[in-house]
Amino acid sequence: MAAVWNGLLVLGLVLGFCLVSSLGELERFAESPKGDGSLAFLVVGDWGRRGNYNQTEVAHQMGIIGEKLDIDFVVSTGDNFYEDGLTGVDDPAFQESFVNIYTHPGLQKQWYSVLGNHDYRGDVEAQLSPILRKMDSRWLCLRSFIVNAEIVELFFVDTTPFVDKYFTKPKGDVYDWSGVLPRKRYLSNLLRDVDLALRESRAKWKIVVGHHTIKSAGHHKNTDELGAQFLPIIQANNVDLYINGHDHCLERIETSDSPIQFLTSGGGSKSWRGDVSWPNPKELKFYYDGQGFMTVQVTEAEIDVVFYDIEGQVLHQWSTAKPLFSII
Repeated sequence: MAAVWNGLLVLGLVLGFCLVSSLGELERFAESPKGDGSLAFLVVGDWGRRGNYNQTEVAHQMGIIGEKLDIDFVVSTGDNFYEDGLTGVDDPAFQESFVNIYTHPGLQKQWYSVLGNHDYRGDVEAQLSPILRKMDSRWLCLRSFIVNAEIVELFFVDTTPFVDKYFTKPKGDVYDWSGVLPRKRYLSNLLRDVDLALRESRAKWKIVVGHHTIKSAGHHKNTDELGAQFLPIIQANNVDLYINGHDHCLERIETSDSPIQFLTSGGGSKSWRGDVSWPNPKELKFYYDGQGFMTVQVTEAEIDVVFYDIEGQVLHQWSTAKPLFSII
């Protein structure tokens, strides 16, 4: 009888473990809106070049605007350290490209960062390590996670493993796939976890952040793998904004086949002049092939997005609203 009971106990533990793992849960962090119910954050991407390519100048203007808006945090859309990520937690690039660059008082807030394809060419675990957080408490980088700010939830998603060519045609680049392989299982679990988190979200606004483009008129164009596997999930779950880097530009695309606004903020340092094309000019609401960054201000009723250039000049503004109360 004891043997039977022990067997049932083991079976129960196995089934319980399978149930928990099948549900999956992305790590969550909390931010609170200000007393007036508003929230503000900066978005910058493709920046880590030891201050070169005007990274320092962009950082300075970010600080000025960040202080003016009293931002709550900063979002990094990836490619945090060029050209090949970090070599380890003691890589001086962390100090030279992050700590010593973003020194303005307006930038002394929590940074939430995703990995880009260049970050995967280095020691990925170094960027994810709590050791870096001890060096600079602002730094937080994970593969995929959620920031819950009550009126808005931000879903940060690891997009690099979706892209086939990094696996099939790396062109001499070496990627650190530790923690990703087997790839099929990793992507399946990630898609499941993001879908579940989006479905369970009760936030008024849903924003998804990833490094790679879904729709872009820039050099890299659309990322077909994300369009096929990821876009249907975020559309089905009423996501409001998809924010990315990867293309070294600032842009906003609004298409007739999707209610999502596609926003690129990849102008943190080196930019690509003149490399732009989009089949339908009416969908390309804004494109700037220079350096800069983006701000997002959120209330329960409205989102305001502003793009800035390297001198802090406003390039483009867009806003959208939702009713304060749902009519049942």
